[in-house]
Amino acid sequence: MTGVFDHPWLSGLFADDEIAALWSAEAQLSSMLAFEAAWSRHGHLAGLWSEAEGAAAASAIRDLTLKPDALREGTAQDGVCVPALVRLLKQSTGLNAIHKGATSQDVIDTATVVSLVQSLDVLGQRVHVLETGLSDLKSRFGGATMMGRTRMQAAMPIAAADRIETWRLPLLAHHDRLSQVQPRVALVQIGGAAGDRAALGEGADALCAAVADDLGLEPTPRSWHAMRDGMAEAASVLSLITGTLGKMGQDICLMAQQGIDEIALAGGGGSSAMPHKQNPVLAELLVTLARFNAMQVSGMHHAMVHEQERSGAAWTLEWMLLPQMAQATGRALNVATLLVAQIERMGAADRLS
Repeated sequence: MTGVFDHPWLSGLFADDEIAALWSAEAQLSSMLAFEAAWSRHGHLAGLWSEAEGAAAASAIRDLTLKPDALREGTAQDGVCVPALVRLLKQSTGLNAIHKGATSQDVIDTATVVSLVQSLDVLGQRVHVLETGLSDLKSRFGGATMMGRTRMQAAMPIAAADRIETWRLPLLAHHDRLSQVQPRVALVQIGGAAGDRAALGEGADALCAAVADDLGLEPTPRSWHAMRDGMAEAASVLSLITGTLGKMGQDICLMAQQGIDEIALAGGGGSSAMPHKQNPVLAELLVTLARFNAMQVSGMHHAMVHEQERSGAAWTLEWMLLPQMAQATGRALNVATLLVAQIERMGAADRLS
C-alpha cells in the first residue's frame, strides 16, 4: 500500500495534484539542477574556476535531461542523492566546473525551499478564496438563528454569522502568517562542508548573493544547516491552517446530524448499507487532515534537534513530513472551499433544537 496522497483510489479523497507537483521528484530534480547550474555560473566569484569554464558548465547542465530513477541507487548507498547527481553531471558534460565548494545539504535544502515557497504562494491564494467564500456565506445566511452550544449542550440562540466568523476570522491571521513566514524560509542554503563556507574564501558572500538571485531566493550571512526553526515554523503554520479548517469541519458534522439539522448540504457521501444516509464526507475529511497535520508537526519540531553542524537523522525526517503536510494543507483548503459552496441552508430547519 502506498501513501494516501498517491494511492490508486484513496488519492481520490486525499490528493492535491497542484501541490504534489511542486514536491514531485521531477520538480525537486529540476530545482537541484537549477542550483548546480547557478553554482557553476557564478563559481568564479569565489575563485573556484574561470568565468568561461563556469558558463560552459552551467549551459551544459541546463541542456541535460536526467531521470529521477538514476539517483535511486546512489541515494541508497550515500544517504543523499547529490553525490550520484554530481557524478552524473560530470560524466554527462565532461566538465569539472561543477559543485566544488558546495555540499549535498546546500543542494537539497535549496531545492526544498523552492518547493516550500511555491507551496506557500498557492496556499495563500487558496486561503483568500476560502475567506471570500465564507464572507459570501455570511451574507447569505448570517442572519439565520441557530442554537449556540457550549460543551456540546444547548446554550443560547445565536446568529449563524456568529459561528461563521469563528471559521472565517482565523483565516485572516493565517494569511498574515503565510506572508510573515515566507521571507524566513525563502533563503538559499550555502554552507559548504561544515557550514562555514571556508572553501569559498572572501568571495563567499558574492557567490551566495548571485546564486540566490538566480533562484529567486534571498542570500544569508551564513548557512542554516543546523538551524531548522524556519522549517518548523512553516510546518506550524500549515498545521494551524488545517486546525482551523478541522474546527469548521467538526462543526458542520455536528450541525448536519439528524435531529439537529442546522445545515443543509448539497452532495454528500452515500452508504453501501443505508441508502437513506447522506454522509458529510468533506467535513469529515477536514477533521482528518487537521489531525494528520497536528501529528506531523511534532515530528518537524523533533527535526529541529540537529547534532553539531549537520544531522543525517533529523534532516531526513523533514523529507518524510513536510511534503505531506503541504499536500494535506492544500487539500484541506480546496475541500473547505468546495464544502462552503455546497451549503444550501444554515440555521434551524423549523425550530431551535
